[in-house]
Amino acid sequence: QVQVAESGGRLVQPGDSLTLSCAVSGRNFTPMGWFRQAPGEDREFVAAISWNGERTDYGDSVWGRFTISRANAENTALLQMSDLKIEDTALYYCAANRPLAALSRRLVDWVYWGQGTQVTVSL
Repeated sequence: QVQVAESGGRLVQPGDSLTLSCAVSGRNFTPMGWFRQAPGEDREFVAAISWNGERTDYGDSVWGRFTISRANAENTALLQMSDLKIEDTALYYCAANRPLAALSRRLVDWVYWGQGTQVTVSL
């Protein structure tokens, strides 16, 4: 059974940095991604990393501010967020895919999902 668990979300101020962590158990060599959903909005793509860490992709709104990385020995992925803005406030979800699957920005292409971790950016 594959399980996905996020952690690290909290209340921060604009301009702060924050790192989210995602751990996947029950499956190795999985591409991993981050999505987020603000109240009243659709879930949107944030970032993704290939199973071997060689390829990454980012959503337009976070390009240059967020960095995704992974530690395959632990099958974990980190999302380092800098220069956070109020509009980054959302529930952040980690997703994993089938082993060796290609990266995708589409929600429907991701198989396994965590429960989400809340990031709130406020003065």
